[in-house]
Amino acid sequence: MNIQTSKGGVMSRISRREFFIGGAASAFGAFGGTRLFAAAVPSVGGAPRLRIGVLSDIHIRVAENPGKAMWGDPRTFKHALKWFRGENVDAVVISGDLTDNGMVEQLQAVADAWYSVFPEDRYPDGRPVKKVFVMGNHDYHGYLYGDHAAKAYPDEAERAKHVLRADFSAHWKRIFNEDYEPFYSKSINGYTFLCEHWDDGKGMETGLGAVNGSIGSRLRDFLGAHGRTLDLSLPFFYVQHPHPKDTCYGPWAWGHDTGIATKALSAFPNAIAISGHSHYSLTDERSVWQGEFTSVGASSLYTMGMPYNECLPAGYENTRTTSWMHDAGKMMGEFFRNDCRQGMLWSVYDDCIVVRRREFNSDLDLGDDWVIPLPAAESKPFAFAERAKKSREPVFPEGAAPVVTRIKAKNRGGSSRDGTKRVESVERDAFKIVVPAAVVDKDARLYKLEFAAVAKDGTQKTKLVLAEGYDHAPSHAKASSPSFCVFALDELPAGEVRFSVTPINCWDRRGKPIMSDPVVV
Repeated sequence: MNIQTSKGGVMSRISRREFFIGGAASAFGAFGGTRLFAAAVPSVGGAPRLRIGVLSDIHIRVAENPGKAMWGDPRTFKHALKWFRGENVDAVVISGDLTDNGMVEQLQAVADAWYSVFPEDRYPDGRPVKKVFVMGNHDYHGYLYGDHAAKAYPDEAERAKHVLRADFSAHWKRIFNEDYEPFYSKSINGYTFLCEHWDDGKGMETGLGAVNGSIGSRLRDFLGAHGRTLDLSLPFFYVQHPHPKDTCYGPWAWGHDTGIATKALSAFPNAIAISGHSHYSLTDERSVWQGEFTSVGASSLYTMGMPYNECLPAGYENTRTTSWMHDAGKMMGEFFRNDCRQGMLWSVYDDCIVVRRREFNSDLDLGDDWVIPLPAAESKPFAFAERAKKSREPVFPEGAAPVVTRIKAKNRGGSSRDGTKRVESVERDAFKIVVPAAVVDKDARLYKLEFAAVAKDGTQKTKLVLAEGYDHAPSHAKASSPSFCVFALDELPAGEVRFSVTPINCWDRRGKPIMSDPVVV
């Protein structure tokens, strides 16, 4: 059976299995309470109860210039807001890093863009729309990054006038016309939103604080005091900047919190966390996680984050790692990540949430909608293990083979932070290995490639590469573009070598490798 849903006038077909996996009723409790729900297949029909636009990490740096567009200006943000307006959202969520440097004028530019689309927090016809914004690390102490504020305003008294952290409450009230609280709740169409800013309650500082370690503590205290009053028949939404630990993307996710939020939310199967900070792409299906609750990474409207913590120690040849030494020896530059700006549209129905993923440069959808059954406790179709089993291995086009050419290439080079060690960038003889994109398949999407140089005796040297266009819509030209890897000859054993390339999806399911003809080193 297929169920048809509308996506802003574009119809998509979603199978019954994609809507709902499982069938038995499920009992669950929170703080000792128990509630039983009858299992049912979600049915999308009529208007949603709630519709929200979801963004993160917009990193506004400058006000909009009527002339040439500038990096970090609010144009893409305004474009996304106008799209949300056309989709009749009831609210817009931004899960942190509204600004790039935590400056008053940057937050004012965010507000100017917002009010140009939603004057006085309303549609042109007078309907209200709610702001659900939280601050991230850049809003909190981004003025210290690169000594941004000190360089812009050398005079300390003048600088304090321009730094948000000098007086969050006064600036927020004046700019957004609402009171500022480090933790707050809003009710929108009967649904509860709990929101925690990146804020340890201290004033301006001389060093980077460890506020990330305390994030989730206000949520924990709130749920301890008021958790029993929440309606378990409805989802509630929790918004913070870093990902709750060990949820979306898994334990390797860069910048996750210390686990306070995860522990607090684990007593509430109807909780849905929204977070950002990592900038990871929504095309990575690990962006949504289900365990004791549901957690969703909101990506970034500014630039894509590279998963450099995922495959340590060497990482990907076209990203960075935590080791400058490994990166200095790499024969490839970094993945181009500045052409992809992502967000989501959430439509909340009685028995499911439909999540539409969007890229706002190309105005293309990034993949099939995610359909999260409600009540969430009944079924967990977005549990990692379940989805990994359901996914398929990426496949190269029939007859594809690596193309190997001899080139001159340089390693990146680099030095340690203290400057005591250095690896020079030098030109070397190398092989460049190029492979076509895998066949486009929503359940077998290419995420990364393993390139292996295989000697006659079977010894191998392997490198991992993020696939070109993995962060774009399947219909985008980049998603069908070839990928490549570079091996310096002095990295390889002497004699005859063949290059094997294996396509891999985000769940580490490996497709059939393709092999080059032999070359002589």
